[in-house]
Amino acid sequence: MTVTQGFQKAEITTAPSKPRPRREGFSVLQFALLLLFCVYSLLPLWWVLTTMTKNNAQLYSTFGLWFTSPGHFTDNLQTLFTRDDGIFLRWFLNSIIYAGASAVGSMLFAAMAGYAFSKFNFRGRDQVFNTILATIMVPSTALALPIFLLMQNIGLINTYWAVILPGLVNPFGLYLMRLFWDAGFPTELMDAARVDGASEGKIFWQLGMPLVRGGLVTVALFSFVGAWNNFFLPLVVVNKDTLFPLTLGLSVWNQTSSSSGQDPIYTVIVLGALVSILPLIIAFLSLGRYWQGGLASGAVKG
Repeated sequence: MTVTQGFQKAEITTAPSKPRPRREGFSVLQFALLLLFCVYSLLPLWWVLTTMTKNNAQLYSTFGLWFTSPGHFTDNLQTLFTRDDGIFLRWFLNSIIYAGASAVGSMLFAAMAGYAFSKFNFRGRDQVFNTILATIMVPSTALALPIFLLMQNIGLINTYWAVILPGLVNPFGLYLMRLFWDAGFPTELMDAARVDGASEGKIFWQLGMPLVRGGLVTVALFSFVGAWNNFFLPLVVVNKDTLFPLTLGLSVWNQTSSSSGQDPIYTVIVLGALVSILPLIIAFLSLGRYWQGGLASGAVKG
């Protein structure tokens, strides 16, 4: 019998290995841990939902994780939108302006800068890119004083621009857009468009931008969330209550209602915090399919 026949006979007579039995205990443990993590994550939201239906006295005299009767949701909602001449609506509009302008502006700047770093070779390209990327490690609190002095010198303190302009710079967005341009817009396609006589502007706006739409939505969404939750920068560069965003306005309400002898409105503030996150939920639900696909596309290249 030859060696080849011996191997064939061994293959025929060898019984297939049985699959290892699943360890049900591990699956139950895993499910229990995930359930515990889910409850831990949703518990603050549940507390908000129960608290916004109470008045300030019920907040301290009833169980914190359940509703009370009678409820005061309607009264809290009315107080929220009528207190201080309805300034909550003004804060809500300010947050939309700050976050929307920062999202659109940072998206465009990151797209243009990422395109330049991805598709053009110039002296010191990698050094400049690494220097910009290194600014991610600088904490925002360290930039507060320089930003304040800069805005003061150019006369933009207590204006919308004092909050919007610093939000247009997004080093992490630049990094993401460079990955998206590398992965989603081949250089060969750009060279072919140049051969056909397309201008650089037409290549960028009409040919390249639609191909990196997922990256644009990803950067815009991250910038929108960051600007919407921004608290320290408006605190430094804005001191007019009509220019406050929601984060700063609700904080001022919390401080003044408890320190100036007025009746505390903690439940109204909790309701305002819940209303303030509704735009973020809407943005994630409506744009989620774009930014999830964009992150996957960037991960292939990265």
